[in-house]
Amino acid sequence: MNKRVTKFAACVEYDGSAFRGWQRQPQVDTIQFRVEKALSRVANEPIDTVVAGRTDAGVHATGQVIHFESSARRQEYEWVMGGNSNLPKGIALKWVTPIASNFHARHKAFQRSYRYVILNRPVRPTYLSNYVTWFYQPLDEKKMHQAGQYLLGEHDFTSFRAVGCQASHPVRTIKMLTVSRDSEM
Repeated sequence: MNKRVTKFAACVEYDGSAFRGWQRQPQVDTIQFRVEKALSRVANEPIDTVVAGRTDAGVHATGQVIHFESSARRQEYEWVMGGNSNLPKGIALKWVTPIASNFHARHKAFQRSYRYVILNRPVRPTYLSNYVTWFYQPLDEKKMHQAGQYLLGEHDFTSFRAVGCQASHPVRTIKMLTVSRDSEM
């Protein structure tokens, strides 16, 4: 007897400080490994996830979309609560919902946003060190913003691709780039 398989989309939030990035790797603690392990416990079957975009070691996310398939019959809140009860402190499922079978977390993603936070002061950070980049010399955020506007539009980023990059092409469109200051950040 074939079990009916449902595709789900989920949103994951994580503090990447203690992990070696998103992608599952042998003998390394990764976000994907932890999420799949937690969802597999809820489903009582192996779960494989596909992510909208992999992140590197130490990178955090507030809205990372994934998809997975399962034959387990669970309510949305059961996936979230059950998953979160099996995840470490630094990772949480924000929501899980059934989705159309043609949905693909990576290929259907139409936009990504990034935030880089620079702590700009003479003294290095202590408890913020995992969440900010520190630069001790004065920065001019107005000039940085002006310079950043040259990156707007469509550009070929071939020179910035990693050796094993799997993206189908190096052309990307930057729609918005802002630099602002809030006190020392």
